[in-house]
Amino acid sequence: MKAAVVTLFPELFEPFLATSFLKKAREIGQLEVHLEWLREHGLGKHRSIDDTPYGGGSGMVMRVDCVLNAVRAAEQRLGGRARRILMTPQGQRFEQATARRLAGESSLVLICGRYEGFDERVRQSCDEELSLGDFVMTGGEVAAMAVLEATVRLLPGVLGNEESIVEESFSPEHGGLLEYPHYTRPVEYEGMQVPEVLRGGDHAKIAAWRQEQSLVRTRQRRADLLIRTEEKGS
Repeated sequence: MKAAVVTLFPELFEPFLATSFLKKAREIGQLEVHLEWLREHGLGKHRSIDDTPYGGGSGMVMRVDCVLNAVRAAEQRLGGRARRILMTPQGQRFEQATARRLAGESSLVLICGRYEGFDERVRQSCDEELSLGDFVMTGGEVAAMAVLEATVRLLPGVLGNEESIVEESFSPEHGGLLEYPHYTRPVEYEGMQVPEVLRGGDHAKIAAWRQEQSLVRTRQRRADLLIRTEEKGS
């Protein structure tokens, strides 16, 4: 996969891309990342990329010409038109299913905003808008990192154990449920015990226990996931 990030703060991504699965994905050739600095496409002496909003109002708005020039420059580095994704609180909520879909794309451009937001024509020039949830941050960089990490870890060869993707929360193979509890040594710690069933060696009983625990945990913490599963099955 080829990815580009359009941002005012490329330095935020450099340590992120040099650690953990992102680093591994780049080393094995599954990921190529380009950081496009918005300021290079700014105007005037101060390379401004924002301006006051038409109609008045507080804050500054990111200019359509500066942002799209940066996007096109990034796409040139990637070798052609990519899927353009705007990081914004107004976007669709980013979920595991979204990460799986994006992992199938050959190239992505993640566009990070600042200030009061984007000129609406930037939105019109993008393929989709994504949000981490119903809250507002000062910029889209953290959201872009989350999208990158969740997507890249699904690429072939990035995880050491491919079965981890199947057995995790929200995976379709796991019924979209939350993952069951995990335990390791020691068997007892401060009065807390590893469940006997996990120590018994009966794989059928272990599988049944894990399925039951997934249902219980999902019902307690995310009942909406059960409703979704039922709706899909109807």
